[in-house]
Amino acid sequence: MSTPAPLPAPTPPSGVGRLPLGRWFLIAGLLVALAFATGAVLTVATIDSMRNDRVSVVDVVDPAVMGTLEITTALTAQESSVRTYGRTNEPQYLQEYRQAVQAEAAAAARLRSLIGRIPDQRVKADLARLEQTITTWRRDYADVVIAKVPELETRTATTYAPVNTERFTAVRAALNAQQDDLARLHDAGSAALKAGWQTFYALLIALTAVLLGAAITFTLIVRYIVLRPISRLTQQVRAVALGEFDRPLQVDRPAELAELSGRVDSMRGRIVREWRRAAEAQQLLADQATELRRSNAELEQFAYVASHDLQEPLRKVASFTQMLEQRYGDQLDDRAKQYVAFAVDGAKRMQLLINDLLDLSRVGRVAAEKTDVEMQKVLETALANLAAKIEDTEAEVTHDELPAVFGSRVQLTQLLQNLIGNALKFRAEAAPRVHISVRRVDEMWEFACADNGIGIDGKYADRIFLIFQRLHPRDVYPGTGIGLALCRKIVEYHGGRIWLDDPDPERPGTTFRWTLPANPGEEEHE
Repeated sequence: MSTPAPLPAPTPPSGVGRLPLGRWFLIAGLLVALAFATGAVLTVATIDSMRNDRVSVVDVVDPAVMGTLEITTALTAQESSVRTYGRTNEPQYLQEYRQAVQAEAAAAARLRSLIGRIPDQRVKADLARLEQTITTWRRDYADVVIAKVPELETRTATTYAPVNTERFTAVRAALNAQQDDLARLHDAGSAALKAGWQTFYALLIALTAVLLGAAITFTLIVRYIVLRPISRLTQQVRAVALGEFDRPLQVDRPAELAELSGRVDSMRGRIVREWRRAAEAQQLLADQATELRRSNAELEQFAYVASHDLQEPLRKVASFTQMLEQRYGDQLDDRAKQYVAFAVDGAKRMQLLINDLLDLSRVGRVAAEKTDVEMQKVLETALANLAAKIEDTEAEVTHDELPAVFGSRVQLTQLLQNLIGNALKFRAEAAPRVHISVRRVDEMWEFACADNGIGIDGKYADRIFLIFQRLHPRDVYPGTGIGLALCRKIVEYHGGRIWLDDPDPERPGTTFRWTLPANPGEEEHE
């Protein structure tokens, strides 16, 4: 059988149909990934900026404002304590002043550390101005009052009051300037935090929109690039399946479905052409089957004629030849008697050959009724037919418990009868021993017929099943050479196979194995 030619390549799609499905998803995925990456970068940058603004406001500016208030409180306590000490000259107010100086120094140190983290130069300048005014106030007023109290006593406060007013006013102005600048930084940081949150919410909304857009995009791709073309192709295939065999199959996107539809359409065209040719061939076969049935009927008639009309002359030849020997035997010499024996033997062998050929031709051609057959009963019938030969050869035939099979009782009896008959014919010096065994192999029964005869060389394993093939001269082992060919035809007609088992050097004889299908649902034979 020649190999069919490959199908022609389909016409490549054009336009957007050229893009394969993976390319559609790749483009959409890259756009979505780019949008998400941009949104993620902006979101991270916004969060980082918000974190810096929060650190600046919460950890630097606000503590700096608190430090300025602490300095203000400490300076107010210093001014009040020095002024009261100058008016009353009581030491406790001097002690309170010194405590306030320590508190102001600690607050100034913390404020100086915090302002060092603020990049705004105005705040740093405000701190320097504040420290300068505080130093000037303490030098021109507080230190002078403390030093003059022993000399001026209670008049000290009134004497230096104008200096106090002037210098402390400058301190308050520096404090106010620093508080204003810190408040300005606090407001700027709060505004930046608010703007950051607004940007963050806007980015979340944008990412949500991108996600929604991606879902819509992929949905549209699946719907218009996958599902709709598949639906069209399904409708076209359904129409072809319902009988519209000439309807073309064609979708224009994506590239995979376009190519698939083109190749399926090519297969449709070839199948339609092959189907039409097959329909024509089937019609021709139907005509030939009618002719074969007629021919078979003629062959049946010929078989009847062959089995009856052809054997009648042979029987007549054998009968009259034997009568010739009986009536005129005393008048015949030894050579004439030998010729008469040859004629009788030839007629009988011709009858046997005709019968065997008819049996061989009927297998598979003449429909034999198949039923459930008990192989045990089939074996009993075969042994009954061979009873005389078994008794003459003192043979012993044993067997396993045999199962039931579905087949022709007559043909299966003929099969066992031929195999056992061969075992009795080709025997060795010892009395024949024949054993019929069986085992289950998957869905088949495997039978075996083993004997202790002369055996068969393995190189003749295939030849012995051919018609008219003999391994021994006719005068040594009589027969027509059709028996094993008939066995193979019977087994193959029942759906099995038969073969010669490999010779076993330790066990003489021959083993034929053959298989027959087991009945459906039958349990395995034990």
